[in-house]
Amino acid sequence: MIAAPVLDAASADDLPLAPPRRIRPGTMVQRWEDLAFISWPFAAADVERLLPNGLEVDTFGGAAWVSLVPFRLTVRLPGLPGAPWASRFSEVNVRTYVRVPDGRRAIWFLSLDASRLGAVALARRSYRLPYMWAHTTLDRAGDLVRYAGRRRWPEGGAAWDLAVDVGGEMGHVDDLHRYLTARWRLVSPTPLELPARSIGFVTTTVDHPPWPLRHARLVEGRETLLAAAGLPRPNESPAMAFSPGVTVRFSRRERQLSDDPASSTGGMSGGRTDADSNTISPSRTSTRIV
Repeated sequence: MIAAPVLDAASADDLPLAPPRRIRPGTMVQRWEDLAFISWPFAAADVERLLPNGLEVDTFGGAAWVSLVPFRLTVRLPGLPGAPWASRFSEVNVRTYVRVPDGRRAIWFLSLDASRLGAVALARRSYRLPYMWAHTTLDRAGDLVRYAGRRRWPEGGAAWDLAVDVGGEMGHVDDLHRYLTARWRLVSPTPLELPARSIGFVTTTVDHPPWPLRHARLVEGRETLLAAAGLPRPNESPAMAFSPGVTVRFSRRERQLSDDPASSTGGMSGGRTDADSNTISPSRTSTRIV
């Protein structure tokens, strides 16, 4: 694994370990459990070409990072119980780290595979996230957690079989894992207005306790999710972490409004910023709740 550089003060302040905003009651509550953070560095250009114009790669140590995150989740509306047969399932997502047009850090999902077809259809329609219907399993025996599955729809074939050995508590969260896990918003595209001349973005903020992180080791790792997302084969061992889980509240979405035409001209050509650099050049933007 790459020896991680040290975050400067400005970057550390922008990656708080505790939520920067409390959300009550929120639009949705989720419980995330038995998460593995399996993360690889890539050349920034390999990730930039997968991003829509208007998003910038947020690098660490000069590299773009992509994480494969399998876990189990339960979904409910605030104040209501979830239906176990419909709202509890396992998922694996492939995510990377970006800056949105106003300069803030966010997560951009390259794919999300889940076992509940109804949840997949709803998330694709309402949040416009690249959810896929998949057969997924998550089994835990003591400190060994196995995640496995295969994509079914809309494009089958991608699969994973991962065994993670969970270690002791991560008493100090190093700068790399802070960069990978202290992420409090996700970004997704807005519906296109015809005639389509640009792509817009909405951000969703989350609120949860600081991650209880543990050390972890990848015992077995076979997957084709990265290749299906358009990424080359990693040439380094992944950075690893595990969390028993957190309860998460979601905010209403905020639309990113930019007056910089260069940030919303469409196409697949992102930019680049660095988490251990103090140079940030955000576009002039405002937000609107949607």
